[in-house]
Amino acid sequence: MCKFGILTASDRASAGDYEDISGPAIEAFLSEVLTSPWQIVRKLIPDEQSEIEAAIIDLVDNHNCSVIVTTGGTGPAPRDVTPEATEAVCQRMLPGFGEQMRSISLRYVPTAILSRQTAGIRDESLILNLPGSPRSIREILDEIFAAVPYCVDLIGGPYITTNPDIVNAFRPAHARREN
Repeated sequence: MCKFGILTASDRASAGDYEDISGPAIEAFLSEVLTSPWQIVRKLIPDEQSEIEAAIIDLVDNHNCSVIVTTGGTGPAPRDVTPEATEAVCQRMLPGFGEQMRSISLRYVPTAILSRQTAGIRDESLILNLPGSPRSIREILDEIFAAVPYCVDLIGGPYITTNPDIVNAFRPAHARREN
C-alpha cells in the first residue's frame, strides 16, 4: 500500500481564516486516479520553513509516506519558503518536475514563470511541490502524475497503479507487471 502525505503550507488556512481547499483538491485527484491501495496523511501548517521541514520529515520518517505532495508557498513572496524547506530535507532534487510543472502552467497563466515548484527525494519518498490553486493543481497533476509511479518504483517505494482513462502511468516495458 502506498501512503501519500498531503501538506498544505498556508498561514491563513492554518490560522482558520479560511478553509484549506488545496489539500482536498489533491486528495480528490488521488481518489479519482489511483487503482492500487493507498492511504492519506494530511497536515496543515503555516508558511514557516522550519515547520515545513519538520512536517516533511515526519511524513517520511514517522508516517512512511512514499509520496508527499505539498501545496502552497511556491511563489516569490517573502513567506513562500516551501521549495527551500523541500531542498533542505531532500538528499536529491528532481528539477525536471519543476520545469514541467511551470511549462504546464504557462499554457494557462503568464505568471507561471514566478513559480518555484520543485521536487526531490528523501530516502524512499518522492516530494512534489505544487502551487496553492486547486485549478493549477489539477492541470499539473493530470500531466506529471504519469511519471510518479515509475519514480516511486526507482526509489524503492510500492507499486502504484492508475486508471489509464485519467492518467496512464508510464513504465518502460521491463518495469511493468501484472497486478
